[in-house]
Amino acid sequence: MCELGYKTTSAEMTQRLKSISSDPRYGSFVAEIDNEIRGMIGTLTHASHEYNDPSGKIIALVVSKKERRSGVGRALIAAAEKDFASRNVSRVTLTTRFEREEAHQFYEALGYSRTGFRFAKNLLPILVR
Repeated sequence: MCELGYKTTSAEMTQRLKSISSDPRYGSFVAEIDNEIRGMIGTLTHASHEYNDPSGKIIALVVSKKERRSGVGRALIAAAEKDFASRNVSRVTLTTRFEREEAHQFYEALGYSRTGFRFAKNLLPILVR
């Protein structure tokens, strides 16, 4: 997560993965080379208001800097898509930051298309009141 710009400690990641791994809607796949994790992808299969069948979302994809452009990202996407297909998911979405233009090109090369914008709002001030 740190390589994506999300400051995360090992303890925080352990807690997140503990929560995620207990929920069957989530999937986590890692790419391991020479006994080292070189990348990971996190997914979510969910119902939606728009469609009758389940939808899929790629929540996170990270490949270590030294492994980028080596096929690791493609392999992780392929693993996620195979898992989605086994769950009868026919459409997959993902979001990426505006400044990650190389990521945009990567996803488009894999057949993903731009379909809109994501908006976000931090609710922490509301929760503290």
